[in-house]
Amino acid sequence: MAVLCEAISVIIKRKSIDEFFHGGWEKFLLSIKNPTFCTDGELIRIGFMSPDEVKQYVDWLIEEGLQWNFEDDRKQNDIAIVDQQRGLTIPCEWIEFSRLPMGEDGGSMAVCWLFEGERIGFGLHMPSTSLDISTPEGWAFETSLSRRFKFFESSTVSKSTH
Repeated sequence: MAVLCEAISVIIKRKSIDEFFHGGWEKFLLSIKNPTFCTDGELIRIGFMSPDEVKQYVDWLIEEGLQWNFEDDRKQNDIAIVDQQRGLTIPCEWIEFSRLPMGEDGGSMAVCWLFEGERIGFGLHMPSTSLDISTPEGWAFETSLSRRFKFFESSTVSKSTH
């Protein structure tokens, strides 16, 4: 299984929610107000459009008991941040990231999946030869950010649009 990674995705290990999130899985589910939520059973994904929103959400997750950027004494982070175009924002041992070809017009879809096995050599490490992808409810590639993604450099955006 894998989860969609559009815009900036906060990826959380499901077992970390069960073990460390104050209130566990039920409280976590009740807290989700973002329609970009999806899970493959191993990873949870929630998407954001700005780094400020990501920071606010990650700060809240940390307050609720999760760890990011090795802030606690656990040996592994519970959270990873994935940029749709660039992939992981900091190295993460338990995630694989890739863009999969989609559609007839050369489009692609960014995804990540849990991989905690032994890494042999370079390249992608996949749990099997097929990959089911979890997407938010109602998501369709034809109308998605994956298909119509555009990036504008700050220097090309008019000051009057801010």
